[in-house]
Parts: sequence; structure tokens; C-alpha cells
Amino acid sequence: MEIRFLTKEESNKIREQEFLLLSPADRLMGFLALSRKILRDFPSESTFEERSKSNFVLIKK
Repeated sequence: MEIRFLTKEESNKIREQEFLLLSPADRLMGFLALSRKILRDFPSESTFEERSKSNFVLIKK
């Protein structure tokens, strides 16, 4: 483990550079993993059916 003492700007620049080195597929997989973690850590008490009752669909004719 490495401890770095940086300014916010320096830290953000390094994070951005590390992110841009990832392939688009790795970026997507990272996003999906984060999404699954958020859903697991903060589950919704309502079901999909309950949430979609108040939604409506616009159909273009």
C-alpha cells in the first residue's frame, strides 16, 4: 500500500490518467461492478412492478 500526499488537482489528474488507460470494455465492467455493489449495499424495498405503476409510456405515431 502506498500513501501519497497530493493536492486535489494532482489526485484528480492521476485518477483521470489511470481511467483513460483502461480499455472501453474495462470501463464498462468497472461501471457494472460498481452498480451491482450499490444495489447490493442499498437495496430497494419496492419491487419493479410497484415502481413502474406510476410510470407511463409515450408512443410516437
